[in-house]
Amino acid sequence: MAKSKKISLKELSDDELYEKIDGDKLQLKKARFNHAVSLLENPNVLGRLRKEIARSKTEARARELAAQ
Repeated sequence: MAKSKKISLKELSDDELYEKIDGDKLQLKKARFNHAVSLLENPNVLGRLRKEIARSKTEARARELAAQ
């Protein structure tokens, strides 16, 4: 099985970064709903998504501070 390439957040434009945050939030919301209805095969997905959202938000905030 081939490893998926990890997207570097620093390489994304601002618009792409905010789209990624919104997409990840939507994925997390769907995963939480699916987990409530019927247990997920791998519940670690919830934690992974939360951490990915936090990383993205941290990068977005760092860019905001650098722009000031």
